Amino acid sequence: MSSLRFNAVEEAFKKKALEVTAPSKFTSDYYGKYVFNSAAKAKYLSKDTLKALNNVINKGATLDIALANQIAAGMKLWATELGATHYTHWFQPLTDGTAEKHDSFIDYAGAPGEDIIEDFSGKLLAQQEPDASSFPNGGIRSTFEARGYTAWDPSSPAFVVDDTLVIPTIFFSYTGESLDLKAPLLKALAAVDKAAVEVCQLFDTNVKKVNANLGWEQEYFLIDEGLYATRPDLVLTGRTLMGHESAKNQQLEDHYFGAVPSRVAAYMKDLEFEGYKYGIPLKTRHNEVAPNQFELAPIFGECNLAVDQNLLVMSIMKKVARRHGFRLLLHEKPFAGINGSGKHNNWSLSTDTGVILYAPGKTAEENLQFITFIVTTLKAVHKHNALLKASIMTAQNAHRLGANEAPPAIISAFLGSQLTAILDKLENSTSEEAILIDDKKKLKLDIPHIPEVFLDNTDRNRTSPFAFTGNRFEFRAVGSSANCSSAMTALNTAVAAQLVEFKAEVDAKIAAGSSKEKAIFDVIKTYIKESKAIRFDGNGYSDEWKVEAAKRGLDCETSAPKIVEAYTSKSSIELFTKTGVLTEKELESRNEVKWETYTKKIQIESRVLGDLAINHIIPVATRYQSLLLDNVFKIKAVFDAEKAAKISAKDLALIEEIAERTAIIKENVDAMIEARKAANAIEHEDKKANAYHDVVLPYFDVIRYNIDKLELIVDDEIWTLPKYRELLFIR
Repeated sequence: MSSLRFNAVEEAFKKKALEVTAPSKFTSDYYGKYVFNSAAKAKYLSKDTLKALNNVINKGATLDIALANQIAAGMKLWATELGATHYTHWFQPLTDGTAEKHDSFIDYAGAPGEDIIEDFSGKLLAQQEPDASSFPNGGIRSTFEARGYTAWDPSSPAFVVDDTLVIPTIFFSYTGESLDLKAPLLKALAAVDKAAVEVCQLFDTNVKKVNANLGWEQEYFLIDEGLYATRPDLVLTGRTLMGHESAKNQQLEDHYFGAVPSRVAAYMKDLEFEGYKYGIPLKTRHNEVAPNQFELAPIFGECNLAVDQNLLVMSIMKKVARRHGFRLLLHEKPFAGINGSGKHNNWSLSTDTGVILYAPGKTAEENLQFITFIVTTLKAVHKHNALLKASIMTAQNAHRLGANEAPPAIISAFLGSQLTAILDKLENSTSEEAILIDDKKKLKLDIPHIPEVFLDNTDRNRTSPFAFTGNRFEFRAVGSSANCSSAMTALNTAVAAQLVEFKAEVDAKIAAGSSKEKAIFDVIKTYIKESKAIRFDGNGYSDEWKVEAAKRGLDCETSAPKIVEAYTSKSSIELFTKTGVLTEKELESRNEVKWETYTKKIQIESRVLGDLAINHIIPVATRYQSLLLDNVFKIKAVFDAEKAAKISAKDLALIEEIAERTAIIKENVDAMIEARKAANAIEHEDKKANAYHDVVLPYFDVIRYNIDKLELIVDDEIWTLPKYRELLFIR
């Protein structure tokens, strides 16, 4: 086995960057080539059909079968000209990933067994039937109740991958419950649109629609595929369950924004070319903080489309990585002791009149609207801080939160000094004062050839889970492998409900005789006071903050199984049911899925850790121990007893340490297996998940600690698993 490691290292060093050529000199020549976008629709659909489709997307008109047939005919013609022979409904089950079942366009032209034709009807476009009991459903569907449906989401454009027309869809049960992450997101976006429009019309009656926008930042690791293949823990769990940190990790901070390694640069270019073909506006690429960690980010877009594009780009990333001899790691914490990977969600609201609702304005009224949305959002985040944490919590993300630049497992909001000062002033004001905001201030650096630098109205706080960054909020706690839908559903729903409440309170004050401006100010002042506990601009990593957060009444729970209980709290059930986003039954079923998934993740990791400990680590350690024992006997045969004892003292100490550590490893692996058996016997998913967290998981640290100590003393030539210095620094 050790030869596999060294062969993989040798081959990795030999690999060169692939030659990557752009499909065309100008990105615009091929951008969106494989997407049924506006240009494709205009070419392949009649004007009447296109107008009717736009009414479905923008105004909620009914999609009847006649219209679906016309769209399907045009879509099929477009797709087949790009080489498509199959179609699939692409949906987002409760796995954080995507699912698809491919069907050919062929059908019998007449009687069975005779000629075939290529056919794609409106019915096939609009609806399909995957197996609803084989996907996670939290008990909504039993094994013998298999029927479920996917239904086309026309607001997210279809696209062609290889030979298949891919149709974005929602997924729901025979009895109508949502079985996916997309349907609740669409409902949440509709809720925040309606609520925000009503509030906007207090300031501008021309506003008819409000869009939620999302710009995600995707962090990831790239590992040479040969080294990856010789690490069973990476292959089976996506993270290293053992491995002593390298002498050099990220402490010099020389990887961050450094020159991109040539193989990685080729990968990044190839990935961008592929992304552009699918209309994904990839804008930024760079080295991240940890060695072999990188990031990409697109231009922001409409939330639903941005989510679909992120899911697609994660799939493309994996495919392109294989082409370049890499394996992509999207796990939130693949390596201990260095930065994990997140997916910051930059979120904002904007109107159909071109106003970003989280950007300061030029007039007092525009700034009052800005402050209204800021304060209402803070109120929503304060009220539902436990739910927002639950929306990003997974077994993987639990390893990342609270260290190495990841935000802590306490939701707080950062505003910056200027905005904080404005809210403090408003809180203590006694009249409707004009709100003046200096959007950009100049900073003089006293260096003659450096131009004026304009500062944003906030600094940045890298430890804040929910930070205001100038014209948007950055939800930094979302994990790298996550489907953004979970976080965006919770956030948009919470804000929608709070906007509804805000409008009702303002209307009540106006009805009681207050002016509109005074009513808005009075509600804002109340919200500022009530949500003050969520505002924190300091160091989120400090122990002092944990104590302070608890005093403020914020949710400080760190156990993942307990954190997700927030989905079925009284306030969350009321929130989701009042907005129509999720029913109580759907919330309960999703928690069942979350607990079951957590259990399975830890269960798999436990099995892999036990296997590696017993079948890799202990045999290697005892083999080295035998070599040391053999050396001691040879020393005794050559030297007198006194000198032999002196010479062999070091070997004897190592022999003793190996014996002690292998005994501890074996003892804890056996105990972990028994704990796992006991946990598996528990009937209820929540109690089982808690047992895995409280009883099984703690063995990981003890086993790993002793394995990592053995790695430092066992002969490098016989150690079978690639070490951190190889995994992280061979590029």
